[in-house]
Amino acid sequence: MKIGIVGSGLVGSTAAYALVMRGIGREIVLVDKDTKRAQAEADDLFHAVPFAHSLEISAGDYPSLAGSRVVIIAAGANQQPGETRLQLLSRNATIFRQLVPLILEYAPTAILLVATNPVDVMTHLTARYAADHDLPSSHVIGSGTTLDTARFRALLGRFLGVDSPHVHAYVIGEHGDSEVLTWSLVTVGGLPLEDFCLRQNIILDEAKRNEIDTGVRRAAYRIIEGKGATYYGIGSALANIVNVILRDQRSILTVCTPMPDVAGVKDVTVALPHMIGGDGILATFPPTLNEEEQSKLNASAAIVRKAIDELG
Repeated sequence: MKIGIVGSGLVGSTAAYALVMRGIGREIVLVDKDTKRAQAEADDLFHAVPFAHSLEISAGDYPSLAGSRVVIIAAGANQQPGETRLQLLSRNATIFRQLVPLILEYAPTAILLVATNPVDVMTHLTARYAADHDLPSSHVIGSGTTLDTARFRALLGRFLGVDSPHVHAYVIGEHGDSEVLTWSLVTVGGLPLEDFCLRQNIILDEAKRNEIDTGVRRAAYRIIEGKGATYYGIGSALANIVNVILRDQRSILTVCTPMPDVAGVKDVTVALPHMIGGDGILATFPPTLNEEEQSKLNASAAIVRKAIDELG
């Protein structure tokens, strides 16, 4: 199956590398306004194929996306010194208003997977632009808090001494500072978190919870401070979502897609547990939260809704 990637920067190219290493899909095409960069990335990735899985990798323009089952959108402007978040949003909105129709002109049935930040708002806008081309919102998916959820599980698993796939924990809401770690829903090996800690004589006090919360919520800031950008984690997350779609795995992931109501906030896009398969979003499972978490989710959704409103 064919996978398109629009935007060949660090995130787009790393997602392509993760796809190659896992043998996801059969063909990958990179599209970027910087055609030399796209070609260079395609060549470099193709040279990794003999060490991984047999895939065709090429660079092209929008017509090259024809036949793509999934198109990852990782294009967008970088924030400039002194530029406000709203100004950056406005510039990226302009970019997406142009590129989404171009993608759908040549790949009208593709599932669009948005990675560009702020991903919640950009996914909302993508769905709005795609609707003009009759693409249902269920075919527009943002990476949401899939990476944040992975961070939560990894840090909690490390503390508990448990392999992270056996830790079920979700981060929901905005992919950003207001995201909500759903501590009340955490289970480990099928046991509620408190029961597991009691059986293992583990003390998980408020200080340790705050440390893990900060580790998840501030992870991107620390990584960016140290190396300038994050791309391995999100690249792997994008590859995983593509794999779920292509294999129709019906996995439940904390992605984002437009919702009529989230915690009382109307017409907004933030991450929630969604079932994903070959037809995109198949079902949504709003979690049963405690009062504090519900209030935080409302506040998180309201932040995103305000950003959408400010864009007009």
